[in-house]
Amino acid sequence: MSHSLQQQFLDLGFSADTASLLSTGVILAGILLVALVATLLVKQILLRILSAWIHRNRYQWDDALVKNKVFSKLTWFVPVLIFSLSIDSFLPMDTTTAILSKRIILCLFVLVSVLSFNSLLSAINDIFRHLRKRSGATIQSYVDAAKIISWVIAAIFIASIFTGKSPWGILSILGGLTAVTMLVFKDTILGFVASIQLSATNMVRVGDWIEMPQYGADGDVIQMSINTVRVQNWDKTVTTIPTYALVSSSFKNWRGMSDSGGRRIKRCLLIDTGSIRFCDAEMLERFNRFDLLHDYLQDKKKEIEAYNRSHQVSNNTTVNGRRQTNIGVFRAYVKAYLAQHPNIHRDMTFLVRQLPPKEHGLPLEIYVFSNDQVWANYEAIQADIFDHLLAAAPEFDLHIFQNPSSRDIRLLAAGLTGQNQQNPHD
Repeated sequence: MSHSLQQQFLDLGFSADTASLLSTGVILAGILLVALVATLLVKQILLRILSAWIHRNRYQWDDALVKNKVFSKLTWFVPVLIFSLSIDSFLPMDTTTAILSKRIILCLFVLVSVLSFNSLLSAINDIFRHLRKRSGATIQSYVDAAKIISWVIAAIFIASIFTGKSPWGILSILGGLTAVTMLVFKDTILGFVASIQLSATNMVRVGDWIEMPQYGADGDVIQMSINTVRVQNWDKTVTTIPTYALVSSSFKNWRGMSDSGGRRIKRCLLIDTGSIRFCDAEMLERFNRFDLLHDYLQDKKKEIEAYNRSHQVSNNTTVNGRRQTNIGVFRAYVKAYLAQHPNIHRDMTFLVRQLPPKEHGLPLEIYVFSNDQVWANYEAIQADIFDHLLAAAPEFDLHIFQNPSSRDIRLLAAGLTGQNQQNPHD
């Protein structure tokens, strides 16, 4: 075809060199036109029909193929294939230009293959994430590793194509540079090994709430890759953590709390020890009016009376035998109040206990679990409980410990000044 065109240009009066250039240009323009038309037909017609069918069908996982442009990348094989099949028609064989052009086309085949393969990997990652959405499992690290390996292999093949050497020979050269390779890809290799460990042991998943103070991370894991783990903190900032740091350093994962169905409430009421005393008849009668304590007080009264009677305890002082105290009755009230609370988990640890007295009074610790794990709801439940208990403590003649404030000091100073004014000679 090239010779016939060249002959036609010669017949028109062009010189041999000009005729050769013109015939080559016409053939090249025709090939470019064919490649352009074929590519447009595939992209604008076939690809659109395929994308529309994927969006309309009842499956959702295949939408990832369109989203990651897998088919769009594959369409680039059309022009490359056309150039590969037609190159001999306008370039003489075994010439330097023909050989170089064929090598470039082979490199384009490699590049399009890698780009298509990487898009397919991204689509597979999205499909896996969609299918395992509830579990939070991810294969992002494996996808990243596969992409890196694909680019390394592509670079080896491209070098092999241009140098004319076997890919295995280039691999052997790279093998001799193992130390340099390990140094250059140190973080990637560490991250890849760490990501395998994290996935195999199920230590972290996308969606987990983790705390890692040394990196300022406290929030949900939103992305895991071969090099980094991204955490969106509660203030909406994003912290990036090296993947291998999750294996080499300690962190807290709150997934166990999320999976358990409850969230721990652990807080103390500090009771002023000066307000603790034995209950007299008037106090017990007053406490008996509390609905939550009526049955408890009756049962406790019978138990104590039976004990004191069996041990012949003298009633000439309250210290002898067993007696009820306002702190003991208050502890029973706290247990009864929490037991009937609709937001306290019944099947998890339920404790109301005293801790050793300290300089700030007697700690009465509440150790229970709420049945609502949402942070805002949990804080509201906890606040409502302690609002009630702090207000109820004075009903049992108990005082909550609090360090003296500036107001307390002013009132004390005002009281002392008033006494000095009333007794100027004291």
